[in-house]
Amino acid sequence: MARKTLTEIGPKVVIGAFLLSGILHLIAPEVFLPLMPDFLPFPKELVYLSGVAEIVAAIGLIAKLRWAPIFTALVLLAVWPANWWAAIEATSQGDTITAIISWLRLPLQLPLIYWAIKAPVRLKPVSL
Repeated sequence: MARKTLTEIGPKVVIGAFLLSGILHLIAPEVFLPLMPDFLPFPKELVYLSGVAEIVAAIGLIAKLRWAPIFTALVLLAVWPANWWAAIEATSQGDTITAIISWLRLPLQLPLIYWAIKAPVRLKPVSL
């Protein structure tokens, strides 16, 4: 059996992470509220919206739809500023554990974006 490369495994990692995170956004939005910058309106609704976007992205990647890799990368880019904000806030408030986790999570988004863009897509549209 041939070894799988990170480029082959990566999209599956993104799918799993997005499905898990997206569902968690919907069933426990309070987990994500501390990540929301104070200046954004409707923080709970934005948490729900980002959860739905993650689930839609994951389903698109599973179905290998042509728009899914770019959509997934855009979702990752859209939430990146909130992750930066959370890292900066945790650091300024002296919350060491949250700060370390937040700072370590930031560079992890780069391979996720890469793997999303490299996800395989169908060459022909799916007919209904």
